[in-house]
Amino acid sequence: MVTFPNAKINLGLLITEKRPDGFHNLQSCFYPVGWSDALELIPASETAFSSTGLPIPGKPMQNLCVKAYELLRRDFDMPPVHVHLQKNVPIGAGLGGGSADAAFTLRLLNDRFALGLSVDQLENYARQLGSDCAFFVQNRPVYCIEKGDVFRQIDLSLSGYYIVLVYPNLAISTAEAYARIRPQQPEHPLADLLLQPITTWRNTVHNDFEASLFPTYPVLASVKEQLYEAGAVYASMSGSGSTLYGIFDAPPADLNQFAQYRVWQGKL
Repeated sequence: MVTFPNAKINLGLLITEKRPDGFHNLQSCFYPVGWSDALELIPASETAFSSTGLPIPGKPMQNLCVKAYELLRRDFDMPPVHVHLQKNVPIGAGLGGGSADAAFTLRLLNDRFALGLSVDQLENYARQLGSDCAFFVQNRPVYCIEKGDVFRQIDLSLSGYYIVLVYPNLAISTAEAYARIRPQQPEHPLADLLLQPITTWRNTVHNDFEASLFPTYPVLASVKEQLYEAGAVYASMSGSGSTLYGIFDAPPADLNQFAQYRVWQGKL
């Protein structure tokens, strides 16, 4: 069985306070995009993990896909599987690639072995693997609060727009990004700002990590400005990672300025 775990972007990201458990509360809108890995489950005599494509740090059997399998195996009698991942979505990029891989593993196992898990049950398993993981169970635009794993409905669609994702060959760890952040309560809830026309977002919808990371990594600010120069209606950094995205009315004619970086574009 093969599936294609896709990335997500953050439409706005406000870090509002540090929690007693060491995590942070936030406000954001997670929005799925088409840049995808490929994930395959293969019958096997013993559990194994392999990957191709981009190198994945860490020991193979500590990969989130394996952790997802082991998490379900505690509660269900499943045979061993060989998980193979073709890694296309950059790591440390703010796109939730690893979280998507884990959540799609849960979904694939649920289907393959007819476990009968509901959406709520799958989301609860996914929350044990990482704050972003639960989003990819339903994989639709949602407004996120608390650690990013509590969802509210938001009437927001970017259908008809085009997106360009630029990964400037720079991985930023979550720990590094949060070490520089200063939580604060926003003047206006992000949900209210996102329901305004997208033409207003440039001045109102922000990612809090930009203020702390742009001075250290000037390439991020440069790529964002280049996306606006290329005609983006809105541009931003995604998550706590290094990918910048631009949302366009039509496919941009020329992206040669990003030739040295990893670029993905598609329709929203």
